[in-house]
Amino acid sequence: MKKSERRVAIALVGVAIWLGGLYSAIHGLIYDRMTEFRYGALAIFVGVAIAVIALNLISIRRSPQKKGKGA
Repeated sequence: MKKSERRVAIALVGVAIWLGGLYSAIHGLIYDRMTEFRYGALAIFVGVAIAVIALNLISIRRSPQKKGKGA
């Protein structure tokens, strides 16, 4: 498995966490359960952060290589 494939797999885990948090937050809002809603909102933030960080690491790792070849 290449490094970029591993990062995409980590981003997919982040998306799964995000979807679970979205379900939990909506379920908490419908049935008026504040703790479930808050944990769902936290899971949304964590999942999005994992996905964004994992996908941005690909571009951060490749950008110095391009600068070094062009100079």
